[in-house]
Amino acid sequence: MKLNERSLAFYATCDSPADNAGFLYKRGERHTAYHRRWFVLKGNMLFYFEERDSREPVGVIVLEGCNVELCDSAEGFAFAIRFGGTKSRTYVLAAESQAAMESWVKSLSRASFDYMRLVVRELEKQLQEMRQGVAGGCGGTQEPPGPWKPKPSGLEQSWERLPALPAIQPKENGCAVWNNVLGEEQAPNTSGCGGHDEEENPRPPPLPPRRRVSNGEAVSAGAAVAESPSTFCRLHEQYSREVARLRQDWQQRQRGPQP
Repeated sequence: MKLNERSLAFYATCDSPADNAGFLYKRGERHTAYHRRWFVLKGNMLFYFEERDSREPVGVIVLEGCNVELCDSAEGFAFAIRFGGTKSRTYVLAAESQAAMESWVKSLSRASFDYMRLVVRELEKQLQEMRQGVAGGCGGTQEPPGPWKPKPSGLEQSWERLPALPAIQPKENGCAVWNNVLGEEQAPNTSGCGGHDEEENPRPPPLPPRRRVSNGEAVSAGAAVAESPSTFCRLHEQYSREVARLRQDWQQRQRGPQP
């Protein structure tokens, strides 16, 4: 990446947040006198200005391949930025208080990309150890979680606690069976749908037919009945015999097995 004075000046004075900012005393390279400068730390670049309201920085220090350490100096709270190599310059700075010096040393030590790379590697290592610890604590045979099942609501639980309803008895001969008692069977009706049963309970009236026939079907059915008047008699005798047989079977079940 190519950098020039204009791009560096824009980056130093733009509205991007700074990692640290404040006044420090900087020792000159040729003269050992200290000059008060306004320093701004952004990423791995340390900018310094003559005044806080200056539009352009006086210089910049790229914090790569350097060490930040305390040093002995005439000024109190001094520290140095040392680079590797015989011809590299050492920057000596001094803060106005112990707290400011510790804050700057900590910020400058963590500004390089080498430090960030080490932090990322350490975090990845810790994450891997945590995953291995979780797998080992579960015996190494941790099964994948099953599908999520919602808990039954109060209404569903109340329905589950209700007793089973008695089975509805089938209709016989087109009549609905009334007075059903749980666990008790009733004899089929052989005397039609009107009147009373053996226990003097009123029988319901016959149900109307559910199927509606069209006019054409009614005419054809009437013609067929007119042509064969004995059809109804044969059907009546056939169903009467079937009802009588069912009633006889029911009476035998009520009496129980004979010795």
